Amino acid sequence: MRKKNNLLLLLAICAVQGASAQSKDIYHKGWIDFNKNGKKDVFEDPQQPIDKRVTDLLSQMTVEEKTCQMATLYGYKRVLKDEMPVPNWKNEVWKDGIANIDEELNSLTSYTDNAQSQYSFPYSKHAEAINTIQHWFVEQTRIGIPVDFTNEGIHGLNHDRATSLPAPIGIGSTWDKNLVRQAGQTVGREAKALGYTNIYAPILDPARDQRWGRVVECYGEDPFHIAEMGKQMVLGIQEEGVAATLKHFAVYSVPKGGRDGNARTDPHVAPREMYQIYLYPFRRVIQEAHPLGVMSSYNDWDGVPITGSHYFLTELLREKFGFNGYVVSDSEAAEFLYSKHHVAEDYKEAVRQVVEAGLNVRTNFTMPQTYIMPLRELIKEGKLSMKTIDSRVGDVLRVKFKLGLFDNPYVADPKAADKIVHTAASTAMGLELNRESMVLLKNENNLLPLDLNKTKRILVTGPLAEETNYAISRYGPSHNPVTSVLKGIQDYVGDKGLVVGAKGCDIIDATWPESELIETPLTDKEQIEINNAVNQAKNVDVIIAVVGEDAKRVGESLSRTGLGLPGRQLKLIQALQATGKPVIMVMINGQPLTINWENRYVPAILEAWFPGPESGKVIAETLFGDNNPGGKLPITFPKTVGQIELNFPFKPASQADQPTSGPNGYGKTSVNGALYPFGYGLSYTTFAYSNLQVTPSMANSQADIQVSVQVTNTGKVKGDDVVQLYLKDKVSSVTTYEFDLRGFERVKLAPGETKTVNFTLHPDDLALLDKNMNWTVEPGAFEVMIGSSSEDIKLKQEFVIEQ
Repeated sequence: MRKKNNLLLLLAICAVQGASAQSKDIYHKGWIDFNKNGKKDVFEDPQQPIDKRVTDLLSQMTVEEKTCQMATLYGYKRVLKDEMPVPNWKNEVWKDGIANIDEELNSLTSYTDNAQSQYSFPYSKHAEAINTIQHWFVEQTRIGIPVDFTNEGIHGLNHDRATSLPAPIGIGSTWDKNLVRQAGQTVGREAKALGYTNIYAPILDPARDQRWGRVVECYGEDPFHIAEMGKQMVLGIQEEGVAATLKHFAVYSVPKGGRDGNARTDPHVAPREMYQIYLYPFRRVIQEAHPLGVMSSYNDWDGVPITGSHYFLTELLREKFGFNGYVVSDSEAAEFLYSKHHVAEDYKEAVRQVVEAGLNVRTNFTMPQTYIMPLRELIKEGKLSMKTIDSRVGDVLRVKFKLGLFDNPYVADPKAADKIVHTAASTAMGLELNRESMVLLKNENNLLPLDLNKTKRILVTGPLAEETNYAISRYGPSHNPVTSVLKGIQDYVGDKGLVVGAKGCDIIDATWPESELIETPLTDKEQIEINNAVNQAKNVDVIIAVVGEDAKRVGESLSRTGLGLPGRQLKLIQALQATGKPVIMVMINGQPLTINWENRYVPAILEAWFPGPESGKVIAETLFGDNNPGGKLPITFPKTVGQIELNFPFKPASQADQPTSGPNGYGKTSVNGALYPFGYGLSYTTFAYSNLQVTPSMANSQADIQVSVQVTNTGKVKGDDVVQLYLKDKVSSVTTYEFDLRGFERVKLAPGETKTVNFTLHPDDLALLDKNMNWTVEPGAFEVMIGSSSEDIKLKQEFVIEQ
């Protein structure tokens, strides 16, 4: 079969080479004659400044060629029907070029999509296939503009058997900036080797509504934390010569009621909150990491669709934030101006609005001509000026020049991909990221870590014990073998003990999610499964219950109305707890869950989120102490959906307990406080903080403030701590958040070891939006707070900004 596939690739290459015999002499030492005119034009000269090259190329392009640089062609099986160039491509709209081809030949697989390709693996075969397609565009189009090959990559490159990472909410739980930088480098390096030139990552949306389905794809809820993690991911990707495209600009992650699906719109966010929470990560990452791409979102804000907003796509993004890459639309964002938002009378008018607003490239799961043809009509009718078109196309070309596509449009060494993609080193990095993402939520009487000498007989039960689909998602690698939790524990224990399994229950029951509102009796089958798990539990020393959500219960278009364990899982936990045997609950889930009964009665709870393919191995190592969990929650766990919105940071008194007596205290009517607060996470060891130093104690508004603190491992085993710095503005001209996260460092400490952790507070960290909506550092007292969570503050010290 492989010989046949190689023959097909060879025939495709020969066809391209034969058809391009007349242009085989376009390749010269140090330059390529893209427009095939026999001379080195300014845009073909690598020694010329990029802006001059862009201007020269634009001057030579036809309207047809320009409009083709404003649309995406989705890859094989998504929109494109051919794996390799065919003669009919000369009759397609992309005979005049295309801006980018997305997810080409990546063999995407998920429960919603399937785009298998013979060219995705081995990796070298994919690199050669991308080169063949790129050759067609360079050699067979009149002006030869190379394609930007885009792909997803929020938890590892979205490609067949690429290196996998835990879900972004797990990455966020590591709080490890250095490791996230390495993860970004891995994504970028693998992309480059395979022929991809632009990666849609990271997602910078703050996940402020725990019901929202895409919480699993976000780093967390706090804008500073997201900015710090996102910055490192962008730097890592782009250090490898590949563009990073930020998602989703802007105010995307807080639709009304947390509802996802067809109603992904109407965020109820005030202007000041928008700037401080939802735009903050984008501003920081754009200004500090200089990503080459931004994806515009399909929601509106204050009645104006983002993708049709000149204010968002031009004034904010380019003029205020300094973005100089190109903006690609999220799928159907342009069409929604007409079909959902109804601010355009027809689709053609929607096209005009998004181009005027600042959109560079439309992406959707339809043929590119559905956008390009109305675009050409608008230009012909004088409804879009060539000045506007040249500006939009110029941004796309500038990115292609920056990526070196006009100097080296092909993968230089396709065979090297087999040695670059998914190496032993990258697997080890992904494994470490998985280990660091584990968050210990409860550990009563130090039940964990388990001692195999004392707990030789183990029951692993629960609907997620043997499930694996959480490790493969729409936006990450496919086809990597996954180690289930049951298998991981069996492998770890080996012949040193006995591990038995029992499913206990399904992830959901027959009437879920309605069963969250109207409970139904257990069926005979459900009772039998729970009874079986209970009977197995009678003969073991410890019970490990693996519960939570799978890939069909959380993700894009999968918001929830309740946040309890789905189906009969709580009943299973209660039945297991009633046996009197110690129960350890391992959670595999993509969003915070309201596990109140479980938190009160189950002695040990480990949050694993959606780990990567090594999930079983990592969870086993953590339960038995080889991996000391050091992750911290990047998002608040509410006790009930009735508390939402419940997040960090928050305005003074907005999340305070309701008084039961005294002023305005009329009785007890609500449950208050978080189940687990932002920044929370336990360890198998203990840490102490000392010697907080803040210098200078008085400074002007443009000065940096230096902060140092010592942290000591006061326990008996090595462990990681995340030292968190919070900042409180004591008096201000407008209401500010109670306090803000403004620094964090993950540190590894041996027993008895002390390290000094240093932070620098910049003026931007002290700034607020004043009454005139200007960022300002106001004079007055600020309080530095050092803690192990947002609710566990250990040390405080003030400094003053002078008038």
